[in-house]
Amino acid sequence: MAVIWTFPFGAFTSSPAPSIFCSGILSSVSATSPSCLFPREGVPRSRLKSGGINRSLFTVSSAPFDFSPPPIDHDVVDSMKVAGAQVSEDGIIETYDNDDEALDAADNGVAVVDLSHFGRIRVIGEDRVSFLHNQSTANFECLSDGEGCDTAFVSPTARTVDIAHAWIMRKAITLVVSPVTCGSLIETLNKYIFFSDKVEIQDITKQTCFFVLLGSKSSEVMKHLNLGDLVGQAYGSHKHYSLNGMPITIGVGSLISEEGFSVLMSPAAAASVWNTLLSFGAIPMGSNAWERLRILRGRPAPEKELTKEFNVLEAGLWNSISLDKGCYKGQETISRLITYDGIKQSLWGLHLSGPAEPESPITLDGKKVGKLTSCASGRKESEHFGLGYIKRQAASEGSIVVVGDGITGKVVRVPFLANQHPPPPVKKSRP
Repeated sequence: MAVIWTFPFGAFTSSPAPSIFCSGILSSVSATSPSCLFPREGVPRSRLKSGGINRSLFTVSSAPFDFSPPPIDHDVVDSMKVAGAQVSEDGIIETYDNDDEALDAADNGVAVVDLSHFGRIRVIGEDRVSFLHNQSTANFECLSDGEGCDTAFVSPTARTVDIAHAWIMRKAITLVVSPVTCGSLIETLNKYIFFSDKVEIQDITKQTCFFVLLGSKSSEVMKHLNLGDLVGQAYGSHKHYSLNGMPITIGVGSLISEEGFSVLMSPAAAASVWNTLLSFGAIPMGSNAWERLRILRGRPAPEKELTKEFNVLEAGLWNSISLDKGCYKGQETISRLITYDGIKQSLWGLHLSGPAEPESPITLDGKKVGKLTSCASGRKESEHFGLGYIKRQAASEGSIVVVGDGITGKVVRVPFLANQHPPPPVKKSRP
């Protein structure tokens, strides 16, 4: 028998498919899923770290709808406080007093972090693809609905403003950006919209929540939620769902890595999603631990590694750059840097003997060869790790340098930058 499912984005008809709704999130990525109860019996109370899960009736389904979030109050912070969260005055979850445990889970288990303070920008209109294609470094014209990518916003001289994670949707492109650049990016993008352009820029940060699930066991959680067909999909791939009529988008990748998953949702759905992920063993991570992880993994950040002082190639953001698409902002500089091997410095990780202040000089044999941009405690509080730019000819992996006043540092590769794919060198001489 055919059943008609009705949601805010429309209705469709299909045959019902049996499924079990596990712990209050999505049961299936098929076109239909009948109403079902949650949580699954047998989930230990010790794993319900956020005050338990509401045993209510949910209708869950996936469909190719366009995410258009309703302005609903954000109440997930209350659930996080029950789990022990310390919240800043501006509502950012700073820590659960478990930073070392959360970092270990990000490597060896599964962790979940609320990045709702990051910016979300929605670009709509008939010309949205060509507009972003021209305003950033990725090739948007080769992407289809349900795909995604990283892209860099740069100045005309290829200095990096930010890295954005983009999802290509049926009627919109959604960008996730740093909290410190969201406002300025929106202002800049609006300046480049000409009278004839059919483009609109919307800030949907306060209308949405954004979680990241990461760790070697994050795929197991997805399989437990009957979302296993997302596992192994290309970075940036995403699908849309409805949880009790509330829109949710789940994508492959965790901003900091191509592994893990990202969840964009209505604030009204956030508490249920958060509680569900904790019930499957995810360790909650605060923004303090996330910043430590960012540095350890080597993902550049605005106002630290991404400034007017360094260009996008020195930051190593090769996977965000298309080298064969048409004209875009910063392209001339990028092409010249590649053609003439003009990259003078590179971003490296540094195992440090002690804490050091960002902006500290990096020296080798008494000569300045670079600058420290970020520093944090390492996997354990007793360890220290940093990021910094070092002149290409001055040092390489394994080199020992001095940071600031006598702090020694060993130059190491970091995962985020090691997974970038630069083109083979071009052997050309200057004319």
